[in-house]
Amino acid sequence: MTLLGTLCFILVPSPSPSPSPSPPFSSITLMPHSNLRKRLSFTSLAIKGHERICELFDCHQEQIPYDVAWSWQKEIVKEKKALIEKYGDCSDTLIILQHPPVYTLGTASTEDNLNFDMENAPFRVYRTERGGEVTYHGPGQLVMYPIINLRRHKMDLHWYLRTLEEVVIRVLSSTFSIQASRIEGLTGVWVGNEKLAAVGIRVAQWITYHGLALNVTTDLSPFKWIIPCGIRDRQVGSIKGLLREVQSCTSSINHGTVELQYLDDAGLIHTTYKSLIEEFSQAFKLEYVKVCKKY
Repeated sequence: MTLLGTLCFILVPSPSPSPSPSPPFSSITLMPHSNLRKRLSFTSLAIKGHERICELFDCHQEQIPYDVAWSWQKEIVKEKKALIEKYGDCSDTLIILQHPPVYTLGTASTEDNLNFDMENAPFRVYRTERGGEVTYHGPGQLVMYPIINLRRHKMDLHWYLRTLEEVVIRVLSSTFSIQASRIEGLTGVWVGNEKLAAVGIRVAQWITYHGLALNVTTDLSPFKWIIPCGIRDRQVGSIKGLLREVQSCTSSINHGTVELQYLDDAGLIHTTYKSLIEEFSQAFKLEYVKVCKKY
């Protein structure tokens, strides 16, 4: 499987010039996978106008192994810390991708919420430093890893978590006419009794990593092997599943501006991806430097 190829960059124009010189180029290294090591370069740019620059690594059609993405995030965090120490600021980064099937356990996880023996797990299991309980990642699920400097946004973890949830709520409403909500005392985004998006973060020196996972066309059967997020009395859902329920009640649906009945799984993933990055940009007032892959 090819992970990433040659990269190019598209700088989205900003309304006004940067008030201060940009730090020099820095780089991140993807950890080796199957003897493959790729090196990615990006520019850390200063604020332009009232928006911050965000490097967008678009891998939404890729299945990046969890350990590769995890190492990638930690390397970016390390470099951002160095940039802040040297220049007092750094750009933000957003990685969006899919994972092959995997279970991850957060800092609050216990094996009581696993319906399998750890020595005979159906998929690989990783213990991570993110908050929360056990969850599943797999194909058809869009995972967003924002690596942002909260010093230049708002140094409030409650605000950050609620804003991530708000991004998903807006996507579901504006693109699919799905009315989602939060549930008091729980993280994530819900439609009725079904959880569509899980949120689990880590913040180090006010730099965020890990993030959120939204079930789009995900096969939900692997969730049966766990108690998702440690919540026993609720279910897990997906955008595709909800739309299928609606479609069974009507012969023609047209939600928002998307003719959903004509979307296959790839189209549904792509439509959701476009809405996610748009709503994320608006919620955090970010301007993307898009990373383009060429094979």
